[in-house]
Amino acid sequence: MTYIPLTHPGGVQAYKLLIPPKPATEPELKTHGGFEWIYVLAGRLRLLLGEQSLLLEPGEAAEFDTHMPHWLGPDGDHTVELLVLFGRQGERTHLKARTP
Repeated sequence: MTYIPLTHPGGVQAYKLLIPPKPATEPELKTHGGFEWIYVLAGRLRLLLGEQSLLLEPGEAAEFDTHMPHWLGPDGDHTVELLVLFGRQGERTHLKARTP
């Protein structure tokens, strides 16, 4: 897994993440403090979030509290590329839509 930092330390952190395929192993769900936002750039992402198994395609996004057990990786045998925003515990991103 390759993390490419896109921001300086402090506040919400942004990374480009490249996850190559791995030999078939049982995913290990993890938890930690904070919130995470994921946007798929290329490839297909398998996101395990608690009891849910989600498949995200390029252009799709997910947001979740990282206290929930989670795992993410490529769905298939190609590398998946993501933009990831990670905020400290309780820190959330607010998206604003422009109206015409």
